[in-house]
Amino acid sequence: MSAPPAQSAFDYIRDPDAISAESFRRIRAEARLGHLPGLMQAVAERVIHATALIEAADHLRFSEDAPERVRAALESGAPLLVDAHMVARGITRRFLPTDNAVICRLDDDGVAAQAQTRGETRSAIAVERWADDLEDAVCVFGNAPTALFRLLEMLLNGAPKPAAILGFPVGFVGAQESKQVLFEQVMNGPLSGIPVITMTGRLGGSAAAAGAVNAIALGQNPGDIP
Repeated sequence: MSAPPAQSAFDYIRDPDAISAESFRRIRAEARLGHLPGLMQAVAERVIHATALIEAADHLRFSEDAPERVRAALESGAPLLVDAHMVARGITRRFLPTDNAVICRLDDDGVAAQAQTRGETRSAIAVERWADDLEDAVCVFGNAPTALFRLLEMLLNGAPKPAAILGFPVGFVGAQESKQVLFEQVMNGPLSGIPVITMTGRLGGSAAAAGAVNAIALGQNPGDIP
């Protein structure tokens, strides 16, 4: 039999549902998201929740109807191809509309050895292993700029187009540049037509990427308590 909880001298919210509800209440009280269309408001709320930065919403960039098109892809059974285990773990599986597969190839046989031989990141090599699953998949990046760059290289070289790209690499080297190239290629370049959601600058991260997926998977209406 477990021991009763110790008496606490601290006054804090303990119930996880209450913590979540209060977090989103505060986000909605502070953030001004009315300019964002449709599901992008829900995406922005969860990115703010993941980063604890109200201003994170100002860094979001997206193509027209992107979250709705991602939602449609998930409803049709599209797999989620992710660049990092942290993204995979952050995606709430019960939210996914069709029990969608979540695939991360970082630990596939030969990835680490090939990365060492070629002097590249495991993340970039792992993306090359997406080739057979890439067509009509939802690609999600929350960590590695090199992985996003590699996907863009593959697509420009004729790889099958995914259903959408959510690009949230974070960091000081390559993150800003990879996301800028993604947006330019999709909005005004040869990859036009692929739905994209991304962030400007260094901001991003696995939690933000997973939060965006969770918001879209829920199909959450702005103002709903999660």
